[in-house]
Amino acid sequence: MFSKVKIIAEIGVNHNGSITRAKKLIDIAKDAGADFVKFQSYVTENLLNQYEPLMRYQKFNIKRKINQFEMLKNFELNFFNQNQIKKYFKEKKIRFLSTPYDMDSVKNLIKMNLKLFKIGSSDCNNVLMINYLLNRNKKIILSTGCVNEKELKNILNKINYKKYRNKIILMHCTSFYPAPVNTLNLSVINSYSKKFKLIPGYSDHSSSLITGALAVQFGAKFIEKHITLDKNDFGPDHKASLEPKEFREYINNIRFAEKAFGNPKKKIMNLEKPIKRKMQKSIYTTNELKKGAILKENMLTLKRPNDGISALNIFKIINRKINKNLKKNHKISFKDLY
Repeated sequence: MFSKVKIIAEIGVNHNGSITRAKKLIDIAKDAGADFVKFQSYVTENLLNQYEPLMRYQKFNIKRKINQFEMLKNFELNFFNQNQIKKYFKEKKIRFLSTPYDMDSVKNLIKMNLKLFKIGSSDCNNVLMINYLLNRNKKIILSTGCVNEKELKNILNKINYKKYRNKIILMHCTSFYPAPVNTLNLSVINSYSKKFKLIPGYSDHSSSLITGALAVQFGAKFIEKHITLDKNDFGPDHKASLEPKEFREYINNIRFAEKAFGNPKKKIMNLEKPIKRKMQKSIYTTNELKKGAILKENMLTLKRPNDGISALNIFKIINRKINKNLKKNHKISFKDLY
């Protein structure tokens, strides 16, 4: 379905409510080689109650006396601003993507003619939202943080995933920011393809520059990574995000991994062909041999290049009789044998 791994630059709320900052991040993503840039669409009042405290990782990353409602309200982009930003995407020739967190935002994104939607882990079990999109012929990228395999199977069955296999991309992720390396469990990625026959992906919340490249080796076709202008900025996700130079290196690592991965069929590479004969070995004598001698293993040695009898065929000439006197270090040919 996709010729190369698709890379999603996740801005999320790292624009901190600023359209100017959002455009700078779009520029960075485009210049680094991302395929999509993703935002988060929400109406704060529809998302959570106004007294909800910060989550553990948010407290650690923000270190301010503020609750979730206040934090997210500061970063909210209204529908008008989202439409303005989408126009900038057209100018930059990069694809716009967003994660809606409420149904009003879903409907607004549909009005914006979005064809592909990202469903965050917090709405992984929101079968109402997922079915609403699938029933309207929309494709979804479904993140799966904070669920186990049994829960995931139940979710997929409730949305009748087998009917929508060509419309669902299943993203493995660990919902912590940044996620410690021992919690990444990248082996899950390949299981999504094998167990559910869905396109697998990886939403990377680690702080590593190589995790995306590793995910490619486990079969990820989509990789999502947060980006920021500065990891020390105010906000919940900056510390789990990559700054511009890091993000460029991150993408380069993914593209390197794609090229290195190749295919499982073993073959001689074109650049190997000229050196194959020079690297491999032929059969030579270890000492002078008299006509009529019967060749034994200790009379023979193997040396480069492979322009005589190949080392592969040594057992074919052991116990054969020679038809002439042979000097030491003589390269044996079948013409030397009876």
